[in-house]
Amino acid sequence: MAVLRKIKASTLMETLIATVLIMVIFIVATMILNNLFSSGINNNTRAITAKLNEMEYIYKNDKITLPYYDDYNEWEIVIQSIKDSEKINIRAYNTATKKTLEKEIYKK
Repeated sequence: MAVLRKIKASTLMETLIATVLIMVIFIVATMILNNLFSSGINNNTRAITAKLNEMEYIYKNDKITLPYYDDYNEWEIVIQSIKDSEKINIRAYNTATKKTLEKEIYKK
């Protein structure tokens, strides 16, 4: 019969503690990644910036009259002339995130 040797192993308590530590690290990493991705999505203004550039182009080619109001996804777009100035103000306001983008251009 084979000689039985005592194999050195960890106890049940050590295994449970290691598992809990791994789970805590996993949860914290998941929360950090979720925060990074959600803030990246909320701060993405490429689509509205492209829309504002399009609206500027349309204004410069006499396709809209001022004041102009429009909705684009969650954004409210307002184009109006500034009093006592030779500038036009193009403003976009996000109703969900309360973020505002503004752009000023000179009248044609």
